[in-house]
Amino acid sequence: MRVVLDTNVIVSGLNFPGNERSVLELALRGRFELWLSPLILSEVGGVLPRKFGWSVERTSQALGLLGDAATVIEPVRHAATIEGDHADNRILDCAADASADYLVTGDRRHLLPLGEHHGARIVNAPRFLSEIQRLE
Repeated sequence: MRVVLDTNVIVSGLNFPGNERSVLELALRGRFELWLSPLILSEVGGVLPRKFGWSVERTSQALGLLGDAATVIEPVRHAATIEGDHADNRILDCAADASADYLVTGDRRHLLPLGEHHGARIVNAPRFLSEIQRLE
């Protein structure tokens, strides 16, 4: 199963206990194929020190773990699903080019309302965990 994790899921998983952390731990243990883009990694690398006070070294270690666990692709830009040059379009591009089965996000404003994009089901972390349990 191919899965793209949105920046907000990764950042939450790295900073707080809960469903996002469970999803991230499953990804790092290889429970599913994690697909990311340089943009997602860059966003994570920017948010951790700016909003959570992570050191450069700690941020670099986290990015290394993510990069090692994931297939990192440079997606092609597709038509804008979300109006404007919105960064969430780049997340959708990653899911499309990865042929992802799931895009896991906490974005209730732009991404979750779509429900699906190029074959990828767009779900939040609790829903994704339920789906994984159902598939076992």
